[in-house]
Amino acid sequence: MSKKVIIYTFKTCPFCIRAKRLLNNKRIDYEEIDISNQKEKLKELETKTGCSTVPQIFVDDKFIGGCDDIVELHKKGEFDGVFK
Repeated sequence: MSKKVIIYTFKTCPFCIRAKRLLNNKRIDYEEIDISNQKEKLKELETKTGCSTVPQIFVDDKFIGGCDDIVELHKKGEFDGVFK
C-alpha cells in the first residue's frame, strides 16, 4: 500500500513548485492543498508544525518538512525510504 502524501502550497511559491517537481519526478502520488488565500490555515499549520512557510509536506500524517527537507532526503538517498 502506498503512503499518503499531502503537500500544502501557495500557487506561485517557487519552493512549492520545486517540491512538487521532485515528487512528480520520483512518481510519488500526492494530494495538493492550495492555501494561497487561507491565512488562517497557514496559522493552523504553524501551530501544528512550528513552521510558518510553505510547502509543508506530510507523509501518513507525519510532518516531513518543506522543500529543502525533501531535497536533502533525496541527496542523502533517504527519499524512497520516507515516501515509498
